[in-house]
Amino acid sequence: MLKKIAATAIALLTSVTWAQVDLNKANEIELDSLKGLGPTMTKQIMDERQQKPFRDWTEFMQRVQGIAPKKAASLSDQGLRVQGQAYAPAPRHPAKKL
Repeated sequence: MLKKIAATAIALLTSVTWAQVDLNKANEIELDSLKGLGPTMTKQIMDERQQKPFRDWTEFMQRVQGIAPKKAASLSDQGLRVQGQAYAPAPRHPAKKL
């Protein structure tokens, strides 16, 4: 019984690790496999990445047309990482009362 539990735990951990895609290292097939990225956007990402690696999610969204916070969150939920980091939207600051 203990062996089955250990095997299941290892399988789950392996699948979680496998699901992560590093934006600066992913190949075309890995990027195309993410829902929301098609051949055109994948090419744009790879072209931009060839110029220089992406530092963070903010830079990724600035350099690649069509990547906004909603799409960034979706890609991150699918396992996309920039420099090992998941997308975290900037905290919203409440409006100051006058």
